[in-house]
Amino acid sequence: MNTGTGANLPALRSHNTALVLGLLRAAGTEGVSRLELAGQTGLTPQAVSKITARLRGDGLAVDAGRRASTGGKPRTVLKLVPGAAHAVGLHLDRDELTAVLVDLAGAVVGAHTVPLDLGAGAEVVMETAQGEVAALTGAGAREGRRRPVLGAGVAMPGPLDHLAGVPHRVTGFPQWDGFPLRDALATRLGLPVVLDKDTNAAALALALRRDAPEDAAGSFAYLHVGTGLGAGLVLDGAVYRGGRTAAGEFGHQTLQLDGPPCGCGGRGCLEALCLAAVARGDTAEAARVLGAGAANLVGLLDIDRVLLGGRVVAAAPGRFAEGVAAVLADRARRSGEPPVPVALAEDPARPAHPGRADSGHLIAEGAAQLVLAPVLGR
Repeated sequence: MNTGTGANLPALRSHNTALVLGLLRAAGTEGVSRLELAGQTGLTPQAVSKITARLRGDGLAVDAGRRASTGGKPRTVLKLVPGAAHAVGLHLDRDELTAVLVDLAGAVVGAHTVPLDLGAGAEVVMETAQGEVAALTGAGAREGRRRPVLGAGVAMPGPLDHLAGVPHRVTGFPQWDGFPLRDALATRLGLPVVLDKDTNAAALALALRRDAPEDAAGSFAYLHVGTGLGAGLVLDGAVYRGGRTAAGEFGHQTLQLDGPPCGCGGRGCLEALCLAAVARGDTAEAARVLGAGAANLVGLLDIDRVLLGGRVVAAAPGRFAEGVAAVLADRARRSGEPPVPVALAEDPARPAHPGRADSGHLIAEGAAQLVLAPVLGR
């Protein structure tokens, strides 16, 4: 299946083009002049003119009127065309698949969630993913209804190799170990594909959102409690994956020596203790265990903020936020350091709209940003 694209992805990923596209996106509907683009990028006016001419030719930018000049003739202002290109984001969870379509401005313009058995085998999972991508992009419909797509980002439980695009021994699903998911899915979709862990994708989405929680673009940890438990780390404004792209296996730190067995093969893991408390309805204990893990991260990385998400957290957001905050406050009293703020990644009071209804959508949104962020110089 080839969904088609109105722009050349390798060309868009050139450094200078990405700088210009990023500034056009930031300018929004007000637009920005070529002179301003040159000043903010350090490029020559001639270089900016060549880049913007190509973007206009590809339908990615259009004139947005004229702006009064401090001297000389009025300046022509350009603005981004958000719908000129899109990215697909797929969240492959253990029991469901969430797919979203995101435009160049970062807005989610379509979303869908269907049941999925991650253990059903790679062919079944990829077939389901292919069907959801086709539905979102209009593939197979008349040419005029197809949405131009730059690529697909895929997020799934780890551990995995982000650079090679290959899952490792996903907890509970060891059959994924070594399967070339990125390349196999790219062949099916006829699109470039990027693969990353679900928690990294969520952290990326939070860091890039204009309405992200305060300080989200600094150094923070996103802690996800759902069918599993993991963390996405943003350090100094960038997603941290580690040298082997295996950072963030937060749920498999040992909290209790000789504790209960975990699906990873270890004993006394944070994930096993936390989810066992959830299973018996002890939310307070689950939050306390999660807080202990969060305190370890704060001590190791000196992060600015802890953000909580996932289906389990969404079922009792206040209890988890208060419970984790209490553990971190106790740590702060003992260390003499200021307490690290705790917040929900998704505000339960915020009206839902396509693509932001729950943590699965947050992760899928971040998966789409895996494709868009390099194109926009971020």
